[in-house]
Amino acid sequence: MNYEPGESTCGIFGGNSNWRGPVWLPLNFLLVECLERYHHFYGDSFKIECPTGSGKWMDLLEVSRFLADRLALLFLPDAQGNRPAHGGEARYAKDAHWKDLVLFYEYFHGDNGKGLGASHQTGWTALIAKLLESKPG
Repeated sequence: MNYEPGESTCGIFGGNSNWRGPVWLPLNFLLVECLERYHHFYGDSFKIECPTGSGKWMDLLEVSRFLADRLALLFLPDAQGNRPAHGGEARYAKDAHWKDLVLFYEYFHGDNGKGLGASHQTGWTALIAKLLESKPG
């Protein structure tokens, strides 16, 4: 089996690649919260390289914020109004009737952030609101 950043290209396990590449918000949210809690225990003295291979060392609270910020970027518009979750569809960036619609996809492509699966996962994908709420600025 190969790494699949989004939808599977083979029919094994029903054709979806669930846990082999896509970004699932609930798991990432739990990881962010766990890192915050571990930081309470280990404090600022315990550091890991983040991102791996970057030579930059962060404590676990900094790593949790780094990951939370990356997750938030899936939903935030860039200078042209494009949100990675919308996969480059122009209507979500340019059309006045669509540009403020933010879809809560089931999971996201692991390389480009495009939303995949159901587009109405307002249960678990709405966890992004908590991460956006705690985002500085």
